[in-house]
Amino acid sequence: MARVKGAMMTRKRRSKTLKMAKGYWGSKSKHFRVANQAVMKSLSYAYAGRRLKKRDFRSLWITRISAACKINGMNYSSFMHGLKTTGIEINRKMLAELAVNDAAAFTQLTEIAKKA
Repeated sequence: MARVKGAMMTRKRRSKTLKMAKGYWGSKSKHFRVANQAVMKSLSYAYAGRRLKKRDFRSLWITRISAACKINGMNYSSFMHGLKTTGIEINRKMLAELAVNDAAAFTQLTEIAKKA
């Protein structure tokens, strides 16, 4: 029985990796072995980055809300506590949007939180 070497599938797999490594510096984009290592590392960074992005955005929203609270004479924690006790459930993303784009509405929210 004839031996199968699988040249076509190997070439396909290698060219796929080299295609992903396009634009990398030096031999990282030319030689399969080095390109494979670089691509695997890049994919792991991308995976971690998708998780880090969520943390970064949440901290950005909290910073924006905190800054807007300070303008209205309040701190972040008491503002969030006030909203929670009054039963207002707006997520931090929307609160940050209000703080940046609609200062009047955010001021009303701070007044409600102060009363609570």
